[in-house]
Order: sequence, then C-alpha cells, then structure tokens
Amino acid sequence: MQDHELKLASGWGAFVGILFGFGLIVLLITLSVLNEMPVLVWVIVPLSLGWIFSLFGFVVNGPNQARVVQLFGKYVGTVKDVGFFYGIPLYWWKKVSLRIRTCETGMSATAEVRDAAGRVIQAATQHRQPLKVNDKDGTPIDISAVVVWRVTDAAQAVFQVDQYQDFVHMQADAALRNLASRYSYDAPDSDQHSLRAHIEEVAGQLKRDLQERYHQAGVEVLESRISYLAYAPEIAAAMLQRQQAGAIIAARRLIVEAAVGMVEHALQILAEKNIIDLDPERKAAMVSNLLVVLCGHVVPQPVLNAGTLHN
Repeated sequence: MQDHELKLASGWGAFVGILFGFGLIVLLITLSVLNEMPVLVWVIVPLSLGWIFSLFGFVVNGPNQARVVQLFGKYVGTVKDVGFFYGIPLYWWKKVSLRIRTCETGMSATAEVRDAAGRVIQAATQHRQPLKVNDKDGTPIDISAVVVWRVTDAAQAVFQVDQYQDFVHMQADAALRNLASRYSYDAPDSDQHSLRAHIEEVAGQLKRDLQERYHQAGVEVLESRISYLAYAPEIAAAMLQRQQAGAIIAARRLIVEAAVGMVEHALQILAEKNIIDLDPERKAAMVSNLLVVLCGHVVPQPVLNAGTLHN
C-alpha cells in the first residue's frame, strides 16, 4: 500500500454551490405554495434530500494532519493540504496526525483508590515503569528508553497495522529487550561495548532496530535514547559492592605503580649522585619503608635512629 496525495475541490466554491442549491429549493417551495402546484413536491423532496446529503462532503484539514480517504472500501488517496475542502459525501475519512510524538517504553503503573466496600472509585495512570530484562551476561537490569517518532506514510499507518500507536509502543518494548540482551550492563575489564559506557552507540543501534520494525507501518524514528538504566533492586546492593571493589582495586593499582616509579627514581638519583652506597639488604629496607609511606592509608609515624647506620 503506497501513499499518494489526493486533491480535493475548494470548500468555499462548494459552499457557494450549496447556498445556490438551498435558494433553488426555497424558490421551488415558494412556487409550489403560491401557484398551488403540488407536482413540484416530487422535485422538491429529492432535491432537499440531495442537498442535506451534500452537506457531509465538507472537510477541514489542519497543519501536520493527513486524512486517508476510502470510497466503498477502496483506497482513493491521502489529503495533506491545509485548508477547507469538499469531496464526495460517500468518502470515508481517517484522520492521521503527522506531528512529532514521543513514547516511553515500559509498563504503565496504575494507582487505584478503593472505598470501604473495596470498590475501585478512582484509577489514575501514572508514569511508565522500566522494563526488567537480562543483559548479555544474564544480569537482571531495569531499563527504559524514549523514542521520538512521526508518521510519514499515512496509508501504511492505517492499512498495514491495527492501531499504529499501540504498534509503536509494543515494538519499542520488544526492540529494547532485544537490544539489552546483546550488551552487557558494564564491561570495565574489557574492550567490549556496554550499555552504560557506550551511550551513543547503543542509542544508534536502538534507532536502527526500531526503524527496521516501524518501516512497514509508515513510521519514521527521529531519535531514540536510553532514559533509565540501573541494576534490578534485588541485586543492586551486591553489584554496588562489586563496583566499589573494582574502583578500589583500580585505584590501588594506580597508587602502587606510581609508588614503585617514585622509589625507582629515588634509588636512581642516590646512585647517580653517589650520596650513599646501600647494600641489597639496606636497599630492600629502604624500598619497603618508601612503599609503606607512599601506599599507606594513614600518615606513618617516623622512628628516628640514634645509633649508627646499621644499628
């Protein structure tokens, strides 16, 4: 089903014709009454019915709107022009918005208020809850995305799918689940791409996946972004400890590497300037003391040696 534009007649010209038809009917009724010509009734009645039927041909189309037109079940075309138009009264019109719209993935959370008898007296739909999925490593995570989309082919949106708005929401959830299963939540120890660290790539892949799904419904994806990403509540505390441990290990590794470099540099300067000649045992003791000073959590308390170098 390919969308093609339908041109309609101006509504103002048709309005003038409708007024002329109304005047003709009034004139015939006047002649029938004044001249006592009952035979004109057979002309007045069909004209009146036709005039009333012709009133259903007017249509007003606003900006960023399209109207899919059918005639006896056959697709005639799509009206995209803005203005006041007139078509065949037998046309069936389906209005489709071409505006840019936004949808958020996830399940709608509904709050219910019950009376003393337990009957629901108020139900309000709140924000959408994130989807709970498993990432590439099998870790349960909560994730949601925002999709910016619009209809570009009104005929496909009407005839290819039922309720294209619901189709957009359902396919967005399915695409996001599929995307999350192909990436890890976080991959700090490898060069593989992850949901948390490679936001732009993940967003681009999600957009491509959605466009492939929406193409058959005449919908274009303008932008898609991960709006919420977190570990599932049941493992959030454990994964937080894991992240903290990883950060501590990485920091310690950096501190040790820097401390070793500083000790090496100190020994090299002492050897070059021939300030003191240390044997391997004293050199090992000096290295140990410097590493304690540089890598310790607290400021070390020095112990002064009041004796000789070796006592």
